[in-house]
Amino acid sequence: MRRLVAVVDDEPDIVEAVSIHLEKAGFGVKGFTDASAFLRFVEKERPDLVILDLMLPDVDGIEICKRMKAQGRLASIPIIMLSARTAEVDRVLGLELGADDYVTKPFSARELVARVKAVLRRGEMHAAGKVINIGRMLEIDPEKHEVRVRGRKADLTATEFKVLALLSSRPGRVFSRDEILDHLWGHDKAVVDRTVDVHIRHLREKLGKGARLLRNVRGVGYKLQS
Repeated sequence: MRRLVAVVDDEPDIVEAVSIHLEKAGFGVKGFTDASAFLRFVEKERPDLVILDLMLPDVDGIEICKRMKAQGRLASIPIIMLSARTAEVDRVLGLELGADDYVTKPFSARELVARVKAVLRRGEMHAAGKVINIGRMLEIDPEKHEVRVRGRKADLTATEFKVLALLSSRPGRVFSRDEILDHLWGHDKAVVDRTVDVHIRHLREKLGKGARLLRNVRGVGYKLQS
């Protein structure tokens, strides 16, 4: 079954161009030029990824992102934000809201398709791995893409899960920010180091009591305490 990408932008030309390139790459696409139609759509269907413009005429992309991340069935859907704002503070704001990537306008449709593939790869599991237990607090299931804190499921985004999975692969080992960025983005990364700090902060919020296992080693990086 083809993966479904929802494209939300108030410029029909952008929706059409991105849709054409995504379809050529083998994706199913649903395009929307306003937020209301998209929100009605996700009430009934669940896309595999959303490309979301921040500047929409009815409900802005920031509000849509907040709504999705607040709903259990939608919270883990990867979001790539589109914006004409290029400042670092805007990129960080987008990531703080839970977006998985941030692309500035104007952009290459081919590059955007590459970003879509990269974000979806982050959510894919390698060969089925064993469940990882960190003490009696955390349970990480790579095959089911689930994390439980003392038996209670934590709703993580695909990127947050991949960060946690990396740290749990070698409990006690300190991973530098560059290592984490390379794991997430490879050589195509076009983000700032602070991105890692944003995802770590979100992880701590979602892990609740399990957050104490996630340690910052000043000047080096992060580790998951064994």
